[in-house]
Parts: sequence; structure tokens; C-alpha cells
Amino acid sequence: MAEKYFIEVDCQQKNHEGERICGDVFLSGKVKEENRIVLVLSDGMGHGVKASVLATLTATMALNFTKEHKEPERTAEIIMNTLPECSERKMNYATFTIVDMNYDGTITILEYDNPESLVIRHREILTLERKTIVLESERNCGKKLKVCSFKGKKGDRIVFTSDGVAQSGLGTPRFPFGWGNDNVGRFSIDMVKRYPRISARQLATRIVNTAYRNDGFQSKDDTSCGVIYLREPRELLICTGPPYQKEDDKELGQRVHDFEGKKIVMGATTGDIIARELNLKVEDGQEFVDPDLPPLSFLEGIDLFTEGILTLRKVENLLEAYTNTSKLGRGPADEIVKLITESDEIRFL
Repeated sequence: MAEKYFIEVDCQQKNHEGERICGDVFLSGKVKEENRIVLVLSDGMGHGVKASVLATLTATMALNFTKEHKEPERTAEIIMNTLPECSERKMNYATFTIVDMNYDGTITILEYDNPESLVIRHREILTLERKTIVLESERNCGKKLKVCSFKGKKGDRIVFTSDGVAQSGLGTPRFPFGWGNDNVGRFSIDMVKRYPRISARQLATRIVNTAYRNDGFQSKDDTSCGVIYLREPRELLICTGPPYQKEDDKELGQRVHDFEGKKIVMGATTGDIIARELNLKVEDGQEFVDPDLPPLSFLEGIDLFTEGILTLRKVENLLEAYTNTSKLGRGPADEIVKLITESDEIRFL
């Protein structure tokens, strides 16, 4: 029986300096009837609009063909035959990494000219047995694909990048030959050791930001990093109001007590009921961070204790406008949104 875990996926990117469009493209898709997830990172040659169009075409074809269980050789042949070829370098105009995650825990990675994907297990780089497939068609004769398969385990992280990461810092005194994939692996392991619960988004962000710093904060290439993290689901309980019937107060307290994930309690009345039923310490907050809302208070054993209706309304507004690049403050509503976006399963009481 396959081990059960939550699959967290994120990809962070920085554009080539001076470009408004990224020439790397990341796509993902689910095959619900098969419980499969397919992810693709494609790097278009060059940068800007042309690179983005080529990478989008490549990623879209790779995603669709992989969903249909086409053989890796067939997928690669179709993509390469569709894309134009550089007349000088005799190279296709896009590279790609495909990650196919199956319901039984089998993970297959197919790579063409992108840096090798890194699998972190028990704070070490897992050695993968890669099979090299040499294409034999007239147009693509001699071009090589790398394929590997392994069983995913809870706690595994998969890091895959475009060459803008490995080649960052190229020509600098510190990295004359670029940062290199080995250094990316060592950096990733160091992050996991220092922050054992680091999320996919946080790890991808740190890798991309480090590559950006290697380039002197002026990216010499489009830079992308995708991270997959197989982990326990993060659960969140949001208690938004008191029971209608007083006789249900005890049940409310017990359900909050028994919940094993993070907990948010909203509203003074709700907090007082839970504190009374569970004999918890309550302290009123004094720090006004958000001028629109009362400050956060303290309720023993609860991650966040806030005012009710006004805070809930602001949470709704923040979520409606939220994107991956949104910057959140330290106010009560902002802190709730942070917990919501970091959680996988959210329950309301």
C-alpha cells in the first residue's frame, strides 16, 4: 500500500534583467481519475517574449503527452520535431524537466538539457539511477534524455531548476564556472537542516534569491526553481463564533482541545467560552499593529486569538486580492491569512 502524504508544490522565478516576461515556464496538472500529478519546467532559449513562447509550447506539449502515458522517447521526439532548431548551435530552442507522480508513490523524472533534479531524503542527496535514452530519428539523432524512477517517501523534497540557477555567478571570482548543481544541492541540504519544516515555497524562494545574489542582483538569465515536498498535511481550525445553545459550550471546548493542528479563535465571547471550558489563561493585547482592528490577544494553547466580525471581513478582503507575490503585514487579519495560505486542510467551527 502506498504511503500517504500531502504533496506541496511551488515554483519561484526571476526574469532576465530588463525583461518583463520570464523565458522559463512552469506548468502542472492533475489526472484525477488516476490520482496522478504531472509537473513541467521548460527553459526557452534566450530570454523575453520569444523564449517565453517557445517554453510555453514545450511545457504544454510535455504536460499533455505525459498525462496520456506516452513513452518518454515519443514525447521528446514530438516536442523536438515541433520546435524550431538553432541553425548555428544545432540545438532545440527549449529544454525541459518533467516530473510524473503516480498514485502508488512512483515518481518518474524525465530531463532534457536542464540541470539534474535533486532528491533530498533524510537530509542527504538521494543517488538516483538515471537511464540515458539516445534518440535515433534523423532530425534528433544523438540527442540524449535522462530518465529515472523511484518510490517517494514522506519527507522527500525534489528540487528542479533551469540553468539560470546553476549558472548564476558565472565569471565572478567566487563562482568562475557558475554556482553549479552540486552547490545548489549543498545549499538545499543546509536549508533543510537549519529549517526542518521549510516549505516548498520557502526553499524555492531561497534558492532563486541566492542565484539572484550570485549574479550581483542583476539576473543574467531567466531563473526558476521548482520544489516538491512530500509531507504530513498541515491542518488549521478556525473557530469563528460561539454555539447557538449554551449547553454546547462544553463540546466546543472539547473539539478545540482535541484538534491537533494550528488553531485560531475569533471573537471575545468565543474565546471566553473556550477559556472557561478548558481552564485556559487569557490576556488582552496592547499592541495596535493594524489601525482598522483591535490588537491580537493571548489565549493559552491557541495560535491566534483575534476580534471577530471586523477581522473576518478584512481576512476576506485580503484573500480576494491575494497572489503569490502579495506582501502581508503583522496585523491580526494578515496573520490569519498567513496561516490559511500555509495550511492544507482548514476546518471552521
